[in-house]
Amino acid sequence: MASSQIVAQEQQGDRNTSLGTDPMSQVPSVWELSDVRPTDWAYEALQSLMERYEVVTGYPDGSFRGERAMSRYEFAAGLKAAIAHIEELIANNVRIDREDIDILQRLQVEFAKELSTIAGRIDALEARSAFLEDNQFSTTTKLEGAVIFSVSDVFGGAEGGDNNTVMQSRSRLYFKTSFTGKDELTTRLDFGNFDEFNLPTDEGRLGFATDTEDTVEIGDLEYVFPIGDRITVFLEANDAEVHNFTDVVNPWFEDSDTGAISRFARRNPIYRMPNANAGIGARVELVEEAISFDFGYLAGEENDPDAGSGLFNGDYGAIAQLTLTPSDRFTAGLTYIHSYSSPGEGLDSGTGSTSARLSEIGSPELERPVIGNSYGIEVNYRISDRFAIGGWVGYTAARVINLGDAEIWNYAITLAFPDLAKEGNLGGIVVGMQPKLTGTSSGLRAVGQLKDPDTSIHVEGFYRHQLSDNISITPGLIWLTAPNHNENNNDIFIGTIRTTFEF
Repeated sequence: MASSQIVAQEQQGDRNTSLGTDPMSQVPSVWELSDVRPTDWAYEALQSLMERYEVVTGYPDGSFRGERAMSRYEFAAGLKAAIAHIEELIANNVRIDREDIDILQRLQVEFAKELSTIAGRIDALEARSAFLEDNQFSTTTKLEGAVIFSVSDVFGGAEGGDNNTVMQSRSRLYFKTSFTGKDELTTRLDFGNFDEFNLPTDEGRLGFATDTEDTVEIGDLEYVFPIGDRITVFLEANDAEVHNFTDVVNPWFEDSDTGAISRFARRNPIYRMPNANAGIGARVELVEEAISFDFGYLAGEENDPDAGSGLFNGDYGAIAQLTLTPSDRFTAGLTYIHSYSSPGEGLDSGTGSTSARLSEIGSPELERPVIGNSYGIEVNYRISDRFAIGGWVGYTAARVINLGDAEIWNYAITLAFPDLAKEGNLGGIVVGMQPKLTGTSSGLRAVGQLKDPDTSIHVEGFYRHQLSDNISITPGLIWLTAPNHNENNNDIFIGTIRTTFEF
């Protein structure tokens, strides 16, 4: 019995407090414990305490362990229950007679060894139970999904009259399976019917456009698992990009279901340049929740055993990024990406000018391998609960093998307005320059690959209205000045209304 509790009890004086009279019928009275010899002093004392203070112990059949005498350990178990119950009463300011406290202390002394042994066994059982809870896990699979309906049109530009208002859709199902409770295997199924608008470049691509040609395709196939507390490993088997291994530092705009409406505004285009989709990577937390180092490698022809293909001899991309999060409001990323593209593929990010792709689409002479070394700085700062500013700068030093070198730049500034007009809503503005070929060496110029003559500015605005937790409507507008980085092209406007159903 804790001395502090005894002192507190003595200070109660003669104040009487009811112990309550509700019956505890689920367990028999001590008198019904027929296999315990009632002639011993200890038994009589404990029996009296149990009945006076309504201590619950024993088994419903009226015995502790069958038709035999109660062992000292069985008695100690009942004593332990009585001590715990009376201590609880004292803590609740219920008066306990001083004589009863003295009896409990005497019983504690006489059965000290047995009480200690029981406590040790209980501790061991609790430890074993905790171990089982931490390690016992049955394999589970969760189904998640998102369906998008959009109505879109293009206005302006020489191609404006060649495009019509369209209604398009995309469906994605995610099967997320865990084998240990800490890992996750994700299998994504895609279906989409997005035909691209007739535009001079990829600058006008929507961020949620998917065309599977009326078939269901396997998209992401990813397995993520931890090693210790600081390392997370990513195994990518299909449709991956190097950004899977890291944080693109664009939290309000990245999601294609509910974020920005354009492909460009979702992330720095350098993350898309490697023409690769399967490999391995890891995230190492150098300082908990503050600094991480992420790296990974993807191959583009990992399943092809022919010469010039496979995991290490075909198209590939590798990323290393240091991500800094000094506070919960500020994040910055320092990114390096190395890539190799086979002849004719170029550096295709699905954004920017035709020339910036350095592929045969821009010039037949460019049907050569291209090596890219890309560098990026990405930042996001949540100034207040309802306003955040972010952006990025991307630079690529490219080499067309046996032909020449080129430089490609892009940048963007993002403004996010969370909970605009209503909790869950989001307003967004993006202003930037999509990938632009800013310089070429003499070898490229000799085959007509010149730098882009002018600068196109991408201006985007959207407002996501959250109808419910699972349904949102996002109207948005994209304005492209001097498309294809050429002022000879008239400005283009792309309008869309995206409706998203998530489950």
